[in-house]
Amino acid sequence: MTLVLAMLLDAAMGEPKWLWSRFPHPAILMGRVIGWADDRFNRGDQRRANGILTMTGLAIGALALGWLLSLFGPVVEIVIAAILFAQRSLVEHVKAVGNALRLSVGDGRMSVAMIVGRDTSEMDAPAVSRAAIESAAENFSDGVIAPIFWFALLGLPGLLLYKITNTADSMIGYRTPRHKDFGWAAARFDDLLNLIPARLTALLIALPHRVLRDWPATVRDARRHRSPNAGWPEAAMARAIDVALAGPRSYGGEMRDFPFVHPEGRDDIGPDDIDAATRVLWTAWSIALALAFAASLL
Repeated sequence: MTLVLAMLLDAAMGEPKWLWSRFPHPAILMGRVIGWADDRFNRGDQRRANGILTMTGLAIGALALGWLLSLFGPVVEIVIAAILFAQRSLVEHVKAVGNALRLSVGDGRMSVAMIVGRDTSEMDAPAVSRAAIESAAENFSDGVIAPIFWFALLGLPGLLLYKITNTADSMIGYRTPRHKDFGWAAARFDDLLNLIPARLTALLIALPHRVLRDWPATVRDARRHRSPNAGWPEAAMARAIDVALAGPRSYGGEMRDFPFVHPEGRDDIGPDDIDAATRVLWTAWSIALALAFAASLL
């Protein structure tokens, strides 16, 4: 029942500005620790070894802190878990892109730039919409279902282990000259921890939207994605609302020719499709909540 209450608290409260304008969010604190480790240990000729040791230290620290906090009882567990789940805040950020796009393409570009890492200055309305929907699907896996999965499996230690790993991957898990070696362990461990949750997310999206009948095609598109995990929720989302996602996009001024996900879907998409994606997120979340409640009764 702890998990159910944490999910409900997150859905009700989200990320209240009055709280996080006064205190640093735990994700910010995790980022500061990882940033310090990057500055301190990402040097020398043994950067991959340093990165492995750093990720090992972060993992052990997260497990120990989670165990310590769990000693304070279920109320503390519920509050911390609710803070680290991200369902309501994810939906709010994605819906904000749709609302901005209804004002103008420029407003949509500025809004989507807050949640994606690709270049946005030349995006048209469909490109803005695709970026928002892809972010919704991928972050539903990374920010909602994966934390729920690891909390359900290992309690607060599992949740903090996942969050520190996912945060490390988002900061240092890039194939850049600076991080391709030092961030290797963070990226690979994040891939491992998301292996089951990403596929579970795809199933949660697929079940109520009759996507299972196209499951072989969903699997095919998921496996074409550059990430071993992100393609699964994106492929399921594309078919759930019948839109074409992914495709060519620009990073750092360089256009990259990524394949489309569900290329048979509609490509002239807009803010109404962003709204449809947020409804899919709530439906899938509701199924996850029902499963958590059923598990608590057992």
